[in-house]
Amino acid sequence: MSDVELDTTTSPETVEDPPTRALWAERTGTRAYTGHNARGAQVLVGDGEGQFTPGELLQLALATCSGLSADHRLSHALGADFAAVIGVANEKNQDENRYESLTVEIVTDLSGLDEGTRTRTLERAEMAIERHCTVGRTLDAGAPHTIIFTDEVAG
Repeated sequence: MSDVELDTTTSPETVEDPPTRALWAERTGTRAYTGHNARGAQVLVGDGEGQFTPGELLQLALATCSGLSADHRLSHALGADFAAVIGVANEKNQDENRYESLTVEIVTDLSGLDEGTRTRTLERAEMAIERHCTVGRTLDAGAPHTIIFTDEVAG
């Protein structure tokens, strides 16, 4: 559930500097935004050609967070240059316009591992994901969110 607030007390003189890991999105057209981070990265968001939808970004965030969290455990067993592709699928509740569930699949070649090493590697990778994947932990916790509208010139 989200809360919506209208902030009419903020003026440019009272706005603090953004945090060092700030994220923001700028409107670039009808249903089109460019997302930015403080490190200079950009992502095109919308429903047009060459853009990610917000739902796709959520799914990619979960997939890549899982991969980044398991990377050390997998590279320890498979070598630093192991290849992996991470897929993500969703079950969508169309009536409520939300995802019922997300499934992440990490595809990598484990054929060079004996059964014991394979089992230990996958257990450790799963534990690393459960401990370190902030996106997965946030989704599991059902994080509430707040929306604030600020009345001032954007830009």
